[in-house]
Amino acid sequence: MTRRFGSLLFALFTFLPALTIQAQNDDDVITVDSSIVVLNATITDTAGKAVRGLDRKFFSVFEDGQEQKIASFETEETPFAAVILLDTSGSMEERVSLARSAAIQFLDGLRANDNAAIYNFDSKIDEVQGFSSTRDINDHVFDLKARGMTLLNDAIAKAAQVLSKRPEKRRAIIVLSDGADTMSKLSSEKALKAALLVSATIYSVDMAGVDTGIAERMQNRGVLKNFADKTGGRYIETPGGAAMRDAFKQIVEELGQQYTIAYQPSNQTKDGKWRAIELRVSRANLAVRTRKGYNAPKLK
Repeated sequence: MTRRFGSLLFALFTFLPALTIQAQNDDDVITVDSSIVVLNATITDTAGKAVRGLDRKFFSVFEDGQEQKIASFETEETPFAAVILLDTSGSMEERVSLARSAAIQFLDGLRANDNAAIYNFDSKIDEVQGFSSTRDINDHVFDLKARGMTLLNDAIAKAAQVLSKRPEKRRAIIVLSDGADTMSKLSSEKALKAALLVSATIYSVDMAGVDTGIAERMQNRGVLKNFADKTGGRYIETPGGAAMRDAFKQIVEELGQQYTIAYQPSNQTKDGKWRAIELRVSRANLAVRTRKGYNAPKLK
């Protein structure tokens, strides 16, 4: 397949008008009518460093155990679009400033053509800063205070919605939260589905306080880890200091160095069922991170 045709496939997926993400209530249908599945994959070595320069011949894609024909394959460093979600709910008291610092660190790593937007969420979801490639942050972010309930799931769906309108092939959602959700209309499953529909990779930073109960912390950690694992992202357990700075540096680097692969599923049944995806690399001692699957379109 020519490079030009491969780019056309991505454009069709990105701008497909049939994509709809509705987050009014948990019964709303989140669907996408597309015959192309896009994978953004991070390949790392045993030291956790991103591996570059792998050829298409090393990759194979399986859906529900059946090998799929790769339609296009791209390896070049390319711009990404990211939405940073800052949890400013009441449970984040005393940690909002830490989340704000993390957002600033992420912006510091942006390249000239990368774009990032910032939203905060508590009892409502607000745009703090629209998409921009600038490393500066809106002064409004310094006025954010911890208050209200938590719309974590709805915020992720909102991020997916705004990313669906972006032209970038590589998309990410950076969640800075303690993982508690107390008010969302959407379930975590629906929020995850929304992110998968737009090929968004979720990076979740656990901002839970040391005073959080063990049972609550484990439950919330499971939610954040599931978002990251199912979308091919990373879960960052202990924010703060040099460890957090290094984590955000690695996130920015890997978003620009991912492998972007597209295929047309051999199973075109529109039954709304989960399709498990496995991306294999035929070189030893390499780890693969990409989304674990997607929900097939469903006939109404």
